[in-house]
Amino acid sequence: MTPNPSQVAQRYFDAWNQHDADAIVATFADGGTYADPTTPGPLTGAAIGAYAQALWAAFPDLSFEIVSTTHNDAGLISAEWLMKGTNTASFNGLPPTNLPVALPGADFIRVEGDRILSVQGYFDGGAVPRQLGLDVIVQPKSIGPFSFGVSIRATTGSTAIPGAFAITAIEVRTPEEEAQVRESSRKIAAELLAVPGFISIVAATIGDRMMTITAWDSPDSVAQLMKNTEHLSSIGRYYRDEIGRGGATGAWVPARLNPRRIRCTACAKMALADPVQAKCECGAALPVPLVYW
Repeated sequence: MTPNPSQVAQRYFDAWNQHDADAIVATFADGGTYADPTTPGPLTGAAIGAYAQALWAAFPDLSFEIVSTTHNDAGLISAEWLMKGTNTASFNGLPPTNLPVALPGADFIRVEGDRILSVQGYFDGGAVPRQLGLDVIVQPKSIGPFSFGVSIRATTGSTAIPGAFAITAIEVRTPEEEAQVRESSRKIAAELLAVPGFISIVAATIGDRMMTITAWDSPDSVAQLMKNTEHLSSIGRYYRDEIGRGGATGAWVPARLNPRRIRCTACAKMALADPVQAKCECGAALPVPLVYW
């Protein structure tokens, strides 16, 4: 006997809760589609299973609680649900936060016979990142000559004056390459934080261009980049045509660095911090100087 639309939809959600990608795909008719606010468009076939597996990888305990369902005679199921899970593995290339999420949403599932023709999901696409403590930034890709992107910084806390900067730029060809470079950059930064002479790193992604600028206490210290395990691995992937359309790298020595200044909290005057001063001319103790990079 052919199952009714509600039973087909239940089989679909059961497959999600059982973390069975093949069973999810099997609920769809040939050419059946899945789409939600985070997909690049309608997914079909194996791509639907891969999407589910990526979520389970980031949230191994992910589950759906069905809040309510309704259906009409045309085979359209409306399902309200609550997705729950704990982020214990990498999510969108970011390290795990070990935080729980609870995402309310709804699916409109069109069924024909014993198969799903389409699933259209609706939910707040920024809810999960916010619950994980991530910033959700909405900005244009470009306006006239200006391009926009995102950046990160990691520092040892050293207040040393940089003696050299290493600058690396690479242009990626696909979103997959971008994720690889981002993950590699995080590993490189984590290793560098323990390297003598390393001060800090700033990494930025603007469009297809990804850049890192590392600050070092001397030009000789920059050579330690070539001892970084992940850095050497990344170079190998670059030359094997695994990542990048092209790139450039080099070590830069400062031509002029003006002295740092710090505002006195007592008299509000801007005091010289180089060489490091313990007190302002007013006699009050000065705050810790800002780091250079």
